[in-house]
Amino acid sequence: AMMEATPAPAPHAHGHGHGAPAPRGISVPGVASIIAVASGKGGVGKSTTSINLALALRDMGLKVGLLDADIYGPSVPRLSGVAQKPETTADGKTMIPLENFGLQLMSIGFLVEEETPMIWRGPMVMSAISQMLKEVKWGPLDVLVVDMPPGTGDAQLTMAQQVNLAGAVIVSTPQDLALIDARRGVAMFEKVNIPILGVVENMSHFICPHCGGRSDIFGHGGAHAEADKMGVPFLGEIPLNMRIREMSDAGLPIVVSDPQSPQAQAYRHVAEGVKAALDRVTAASKQAPRIVIE
Repeated sequence: AMMEATPAPAPHAHGHGHGAPAPRGISVPGVASIIAVASGKGGVGKSTTSINLALALRDMGLKVGLLDADIYGPSVPRLSGVAQKPETTADGKTMIPLENFGLQLMSIGFLVEEETPMIWRGPMVMSAISQMLKEVKWGPLDVLVVDMPPGTGDAQLTMAQQVNLAGAVIVSTPQDLALIDARRGVAMFEKVNIPILGVVENMSHFICPHCGGRSDIFGHGGAHAEADKMGVPFLGEIPLNMRIREMSDAGLPIVVSDPQSPQAQAYRHVAEGVKAALDRVTAASKQAPRIVIE
């Protein structure tokens, strides 16, 4: 690609008037776009969302990888049903990602036993994440989905600043407390000029398997209203559903194991929104900066 020989500063989707930042940090060879799936706190189903989103993007004909950057609680080995250690290239310097369901996969969980406690400080966590980005033979990929650690602490901020992220997807549950955390997540990415691709409302409502009645266990629609208020896209609702949980635990994510189910359709709907947002962001960054005289 001749274009890449002359790096021009890429203006961002919402240039907040700080002048367009130069391309940030690590670009991963072989990867066109990196997207972060993040949440303000743990327990909102971010990893399950990440793998099903990755699979739904794969169904749209993209080449997709999934990086589990959640060092303290790596879920991707369990979710993907893959557990062996990755092999390295001949020179021993680069790891080859594992593959399942047509996804390239990497997780610290492939390198340490599931029961091993990760008692690491921030800099060690960051160095592990950057190794899994730079010293893994990714690609060629259209999208690398990064399952971020929960919260808005050091690892998230460093990741947002050091990695050339195309955008972030924020996962929230409908209740007010989780929304406060989601807001914090959105604010963090906006502060470091990373476009928000949208918000997903996870565990949105429960359909009783016996009577088909719907219960809004955690309330409903909170994330949609919040996304509108913050001016970021709302990507869709994922129901609170036994099948999603069972298939996740079994290492057969619902988009693979039951692709025609309404649950899988919900993830596909989210993936379409993510892809559309990603296309908007990449188109915006390819335009030359315009001087606007007001």
